[in-house]
Amino acid sequence: MLVDISHRLFVFDCDGTLVDSQHNIIAAMGAAWARHDLPAPLAAEVRRIVGLTLEVAIARLLPEHDDAKHRALAADYREIVHGLRVGNAQGTAEEPLFPGIRDLIEDLAAPEIFLGVATGKNLRGLEHTLAVHGLRDRFHTLQTADLCRSKPDPEMVLRAMAETGMEAAATVVIGDTSFDMEMARSAGATAIGVAWGYHETAELTDAGAHAIIHQPADLLVELRRLTPAA
Repeated sequence: MLVDISHRLFVFDCDGTLVDSQHNIIAAMGAAWARHDLPAPLAAEVRRIVGLTLEVAIARLLPEHDDAKHRALAADYREIVHGLRVGNAQGTAEEPLFPGIRDLIEDLAAPEIFLGVATGKNLRGLEHTLAVHGLRDRFHTLQTADLCRSKPDPEMVLRAMAETGMEAAATVVIGDTSFDMEMARSAGATAIGVAWGYHETAELTDAGAHAIIHQPADLLVELRRLTPAA
């Protein structure tokens, strides 16, 4: 598909945007909490913090506990998630791609287009997710929680821009949370919110989304609408 728009770098969030990973995340949080004799967090509370760096997310869920407890829970969570991935013979069952995502990535396959990911996952987890869906080679820049400051800090987007040689005006960030929208705006990029993820669309708009899309196929349509005529 000919991408006749001015944007050349597309930076996607992962959880809640590319893949629906809430089952694994909620299950692993509950199991980690159980190791520390804590009641499992509510699923709705967990969905609220998806996208943040793990230690930051846990601190938001358990502000009454100290940093040592947050780090211990994070270590247990990572161990549990790794076990869930290893134990899943198919590799993809609990982190399926959202409908239409693969088609969108195919539509963006062009020599002048760069694809990136900015995620609260660590690099190992992101590499696994992309690999099991056969998409690793489609992405040119991967920005993760173990390499960058947590969203909504703009570091992930700024690093993606630097690695691909793209300016902010040519960069679009696609995500499902207010953290993604704030990150994009802080980096000077175009912020596109998705309606199929874990935050309400009103929150995305309030956080600065330039547009909200309801299916992946809408992305290029919206970007054409937002791009001023030459």
